[in-house]
Amino acid sequence: MCRRSTRRRSLPRSSIRSAATVTPPRRILGIDPGLRVTGFGIIIQQGNTLTYVTSGCIRASGDSLPVRLGIIARDLAHVIAEETPGEVAVEKVFVNINPNSTLLLGQARGAAIAAAVLAGLPVHEYTAGQVKQAVVGKGRAAKSQVQEMVRRLLQLSGTPSPDAADALACAICHAHGSVGVGALRGAGGSMRRGRPTR
Repeated sequence: MCRRSTRRRSLPRSSIRSAATVTPPRRILGIDPGLRVTGFGIIIQQGNTLTYVTSGCIRASGDSLPVRLGIIARDLAHVIAEETPGEVAVEKVFVNINPNSTLLLGQARGAAIAAAVLAGLPVHEYTAGQVKQAVVGKGRAAKSQVQEMVRRLLQLSGTPSPDAADALACAICHAHGSVGVGALRGAGGSMRRGRPTR
C-alpha cells in the first residue's frame, strides 16, 4: 500500500450551536476502485463542516487477477480497521468501450465492496457524473478540476493524487446527499452549486 497523508484539518463553523442541536459526526470512507490502483479517502462530516482525515492509494501488482483482488480487499480491510469509518461511498463502474476492461474494473470494485460489507459497513454507490457534479458543479469535469476542488474544499496543503482525489470526491458527494448541495462549508467558505464561495 502506498504512502498516505494523514494531516488532519478542521474547518470553522459559521455559527456556534448548543450541544443539544449539534449533529453527531459521520466518518465517511470514499473509494475509487481500480485493478492496479485503488484510491481511498476519509473525511468527517459534522453538520455543514467537513474535516479531512486521511487519503492514499492501494497498488495491486502482479499478473494474477486473484492476487490483485486479494491485495485490494486485504489493504482496504486494514484501512477500515485502522481508521474506523462508519459508512462507505464507492464510485460505480463506468461502462467502457472495451467490455473486458469494464469487467475487470467491476471485479476490483467487488473486492472493495466486499471488504466494506465484511466489516459491517453500509455501502452507497455513485456514478462518476454524480461525484463530479457534487464537487465541481459539472458532470463532465476533468480530473484536474476534481483534484483542485477537493484540495480547496478540504483545505489541503497540496494537491492529492488523481486516485485519492476521486475517492475523497466520492466521500464528499455522499456528504452532500445528507445535507443538500450548497450547505457544506469548505476551505473557501460555503458551497454553492458545487463551487466554494468566499
